[in-house]
Amino acid sequence: MDPWEIVILRPMINVLIVGSKYLFNSPGLAIIIFTILIRLILYPLTKKQLIAQKKMQEMQPKLQELQKKYGKDKQRMAQEQSALLKESGAMNLGCLVTQFIQMPIWIALYQSITRILATGPEELLNLSRYLYPSWHIVFPMIPLNSYFLWLNLGLPDTSFIMPILVFATMWVQQKMVTQPSTDPQQQAQSQMMLILMPAMFAIITLSVPSGLALYWFAGNVITIIMQYFVFGWGGLSNLFGPKPDNKGKPSKPSTEPKKLPAAK
Repeated sequence: MDPWEIVILRPMINVLIVGSKYLFNSPGLAIIIFTILIRLILYPLTKKQLIAQKKMQEMQPKLQELQKKYGKDKQRMAQEQSALLKESGAMNLGCLVTQFIQMPIWIALYQSITRILATGPEELLNLSRYLYPSWHIVFPMIPLNSYFLWLNLGLPDTSFIMPILVFATMWVQQKMVTQPSTDPQQQAQSQMMLILMPAMFAIITLSVPSGLALYWFAGNVITIIMQYFVFGWGGLSNLFGPKPDNKGKPSKPSTEPKKLPAAK
């Protein structure tokens, strides 16, 4: 085995199998709980990343002013933008560190789920390479019970429920951090990405084991909760806010009490 499998992948596979044992022999629950634990461990870094993202959104009016003021002077524009970003703390090394730390964990979890849900003889033989011989509890668990709710975690969800859930939660996740723009071109790009990314993951969900879709869905829900404590409802508040009146201004609710109809 290479260092990646020894240090990260193999321990994760065994922990998921043992977790299934103590969670009613359910790898589905193990995937959800493990995803929650990983997100909680990384929450301090994720929070810093979300705060930096929020600061970047709050800076958009200032960046647009710089664009209008120094749009023709590219060098001055770059200098002013760099100074503004440095002053606000919207972009810092911590955000990059967060991404680099999270990526190996997500990749390892992805690979672990595909291996523990092995069903064929060759897949089971390959899985046995990753089991700890000293952990006698893991061998009687193989093969795992791959059923969770309506899902066969080793196969794609043919009911289309999980692709819809993945699409919906990813859309909500992105909508919360998407802010309206006065630039029509930028607004169109934001709207396209708001649909394109969730749709792409929903399509992928149709062809991968539903255990992976369950991991994506659980991760999206946890991210939505984390984003709420930083952004609030964010872009979603526009969906439930007051509708504009005929003059384009939000209509205010009347504070006058309603008069009862006169008695005949």
